[in-house]
Amino acid sequence: MTTVTAEIAFYARALKAPRIAETARALAERAREEGWEHERYLAAVLDAEVAARQTHGGDNRVRAARFPQVKTLDDFDFSFQRSVKRELVAHLAQLDFLCERKNVILLGPPGTGKTHLSIALGVAAARKGYRVAFASAQEWVTRLSEAKRYGKLSEELMRLARIPLVIVDEVGYIPFDPEAASLFFSLISSRYERSSIIVNSNKTFSAWTEIFGDPVAVSALVDRLVHHAEIITLKGESYRLKGKRKEVLDVAEG
Repeated sequence: MTTVTAEIAFYARALKAPRIAETARALAERAREEGWEHERYLAAVLDAEVAARQTHGGDNRVRAARFPQVKTLDDFDFSFQRSVKRELVAHLAQLDFLCERKNVILLGPPGTGKTHLSIALGVAAARKGYRVAFASAQEWVTRLSEAKRYGKLSEELMRLARIPLVIVDEVGYIPFDPEAASLFFSLISSRYERSSIIVNSNKTFSAWTEIFGDPVAVSALVDRLVHHAEIITLKGESYRLKGKRKEVLDVAEG
């Protein structure tokens, strides 16, 4: 058995599959006790290796996405945010929308859970093998502005288009000047029917002219966003102010 164990360890190193060496012996004991067929034992060893790789790769993709925090759907308080259907979000978490190159639009007041849901969907995607990139609308515009300054805007848009899921947070918190609006339109347009995007905004589409200035550009932008999209409208009070409403009102009135 010592020789066999050494051989397994050697092959595991050669294949760069360390989990095989770690699990082969334990699974062999279980296989003998339960009378597994050889094929079942082999499948169990390989399954452990694949699961370990997916976990490790998923963690790397989550870090690469640059989420401000790691949040999941298990953390989301559906009992507080009753305007969102749990079944709909669970369906989105199956990630069919990525395969279909569809978008997700989350609209609602601050604190109602838009960012949490978008991060949770992004984390789910990263852990399932998809590359994800997260940033606020202002951060995306700054990034594209830098690329444009160095004559690499097209190159940057092409690079981003190869990322299956881009998440844009906080659309509407800061109005865009004409150049910023043009860059944001370029981002949306470059992904249209090619790859998915999640957009969070505290303003309804009818108020987007206040953000981008040009009603014609807004119409074209919204048209591309919603053509293939699931739109979720969140309502209610801020979760961050849960249990603090009286204190906030007292401060406001004072």
